Amino acid sequence: MSRLGVACLAFAIGMPLAAHAQEDAPAIDIETGGKLKLTRGISTIEGQGGGGLTPWALMTGNETDRGVGGTAHVTVVELPDYSFLSYGVALGLFDRVEFSYTRQEFDTQDVGTALGLGRGFTFSQDVWGAKMRVIGDAIYDQDTWLPQVAIGANWKKNDQGAVVSAVGGADDEGWETYATATKILLDSSLLLNGTLRWTNANQTGLLGYGGNLNNDHELMGEFSAGWMLSPDLVVGAEYRMKPDNLAIAKEDDWVDIYAAWAINHHVTLTGAYVDLGSIATFDNQRGVYFSLQSGF
Repeated sequence: MSRLGVACLAFAIGMPLAAHAQEDAPAIDIETGGKLKLTRGISTIEGQGGGGLTPWALMTGNETDRGVGGTAHVTVVELPDYSFLSYGVALGLFDRVEFSYTRQEFDTQDVGTALGLGRGFTFSQDVWGAKMRVIGDAIYDQDTWLPQVAIGANWKKNDQGAVVSAVGGADDEGWETYATATKILLDSSLLLNGTLRWTNANQTGLLGYGGNLNNDHELMGEFSAGWMLSPDLVVGAEYRMKPDNLAIAKEDDWVDIYAAWAINHHVTLTGAYVDLGSIATFDNQRGVYFSLQSGF
């Protein structure tokens, strides 16, 4: 047989074999859903999956390691002299990586007049975030004390650069990184979390980054605890340390006591009492926090 004949015979035999192999190739399915209720966390005021004030090592969305998930949230905080609004979206990939975007708006209400900014003057900023799980599994590692650990970073851009400079802020945009560890003890219905944040943000960046007292990034501790009263309801508390960079206004640590209710697998409602201390020279900023999150 000629070389051309051999080539034609091989081609003719190979075609059905290749087609058969293609038919038998396993399909790659991308799944949604699968997590226990509340184990995607609620959305922080900066958009990450976690508590209201501090991120957890849990990835946002309802996905397992075989799929994708996502969330959208809106959060309102009402204080004696200010109001705060954040809203955003987040994407979770294979319970390993998380990406988020959040818009924050801080309304000075009547205080704006006293500060010479005008009534209802609003500071706004955009927050882009990324987080990655690096070790551990908060649900399946019940036979070890090893927590689930994640690292993350935020990039923030404030829209009031002139005012930030006037109050002593060094910049109207900035970055921060963090490492966070979450341990869920299913037999005790407890969630414990600790976060270390490397930051120089003033009031999370709403008053800029760095200042006339300090311009360097500092390591701040953040802590969360939750008690699961049922698969649908968790109550707990958070504590977030804050840098103090501006001579014009002392900045206090933040505290909240919260309850989060998973109405179903897709919707979570959170309410909290918050104590944010002194903000822009106005003390005793204690109020209420409400957040609505939907996810898949």
